[in-house]
Amino acid sequence: MIEKIGSNAGAVWNTLNTGEMEIKELKKRVKLNDKELWAAIGWLAREDKLAIREQEKEIFLSLK
Repeated sequence: MIEKIGSNAGAVWNTLNTGEMEIKELKKRVKLNDKELWAAIGWLAREDKLAIREQEKEIFLSLK
């Protein structure tokens, strides 16, 4: 399970290389379910690799 989360975190990282992205768009691009996506985001956030901001109840992610 840890390898899968790490692999998904890599997919999220690569996708965010294009710039800031809203969660819904990120999910669509990486083709992960909610559980997989949030685990990957948690992994990257724990490693302090994400900038996270909220605007009008939408969450945006970018790489630090």
